[in-house]
Amino acid sequence: TPGYGDSPPVEMVVTAEGRRTFLDRVLQELGMQRPVLVSPSMSGRFALPFLLAHGDRLAGFVPIAPVGTKDYTAEQYRGVQTPTLILYGDRDTGLAPQALKNLQHVPEHRVAVLPGAGHACYLDKPEDFHQALLGFLHQLK
Repeated sequence: TPGYGDSPPVEMVVTAEGRRTFLDRVLQELGMQRPVLVSPSMSGRFALPFLLAHGDRLAGFVPIAPVGTKDYTAEQYRGVQTPTLILYGDRDTGLAPQALKNLQHVPEHRVAVLPGAGHACYLDKPEDFHQALLGFLHQLK
């Protein structure tokens, strides 16, 4: 994620609008047509503004205990029509409950909880993670 970890600081990602625009440009450069956006942890700062502005351009959304869910209202989430799989590990007692509380307002959502997995549930339980993700992908039109 630009601006996090060892990546160099990027001026445009300072605001939610800038992060939305950045992700929009990345998807355009890659020539992505209705992708499924998978958003773990810090990437929520990019994915959530994009979802709320351009959710109709996504085939699906898979938030994995993303940050920033509390920055938006239940009403904003209710306006999202993107099929959503809220996925998290049951040992993630920090971000996961907060993300679930906020994202459950997305009308077309389902929830997958990975037993015995923490915040990085895709690393803790990769087979369970992929099974849940593939099950969701197969149900998309």
